[in-house]
Amino acid sequence: MQLELRHLQAVCRIAEAGSLGGAARRLGVSQPALSAQLRRIERVTGGELFVRGRSGVEPTALGQFVLAKARRVLSEMDALGAQARAMSTGGPLRLGCIMLVLLDGLLAQTDLSMSGREIAVDLEDSVTVLARMLGAGRYDAIVYGEVNDHEVPLPEGTLARTLIPKEPFCIRLSAGHPLAGLDRIELADLAGESWMTLVEDDDGGPEALVTACAKAGFSPSLRYRITDRKMQHDLIARSSTRPPGTTRGPSGRTTRPTAGASS
Repeated sequence: MQLELRHLQAVCRIAEAGSLGGAARRLGVSQPALSAQLRRIERVTGGELFVRGRSGVEPTALGQFVLAKARRVLSEMDALGAQARAMSTGGPLRLGCIMLVLLDGLLAQTDLSMSGREIAVDLEDSVTVLARMLGAGRYDAIVYGEVNDHEVPLPEGTLARTLIPKEPFCIRLSAGHPLAGLDRIELADLAGESWMTLVEDDDGGPEALVTACAKAGFSPSLRYRITDRKMQHDLIARSSTRPPGTTRGPSGRTTRPTAGASS
């Protein structure tokens, strides 16, 4: 067997997700199928690429070497595709973002300034992946958030513009939680709760949560580290709280701003 682009993509997805299950969901395959594919890849590369660690799978020394090469090859292929598209006539404006809520109101303004040009919007799982895809030429622009003083490293030659200077810290919790009826929630009132975070949150959110809780006089108990947003939402609907966020939740959960905090 020879390594193909899909094999390199699988290795990168496993590293990004931190688990075979999370990578399988993103790739749209079953976990057993991905495990079998990984074993075939490892036979070609000559050794184990990942080992199970405390927080999921972690790349071995060989895995880190293969990952570095794989990311470079995939980046070059993305750049090739982007440059080929740029040489063709027309083509849509390609936008990448983390959550569609970040584009709320932006697309209407963009429509006015783009004179009817087609706009293609894609979702990525993390800010790191989003920035890498921008540098590879997959996107013309990306939309993301930063929490507190966190700065997302961007590819060389790109420009950053702030669209919304500050948003309040919000708590996402079950609609049946005793505090769900309040207009604003004091963070200290949640000291005894179990919290969860997304493994892919690389926008400064998890660090901001710990800092905000420390100012409120407690250390948050992070019970879950989730790789899948839908799973996270389902757990919240059945339980209580999550880190700062600003999205509006569907039935079963609600979002409330915290008193005196913004990002």
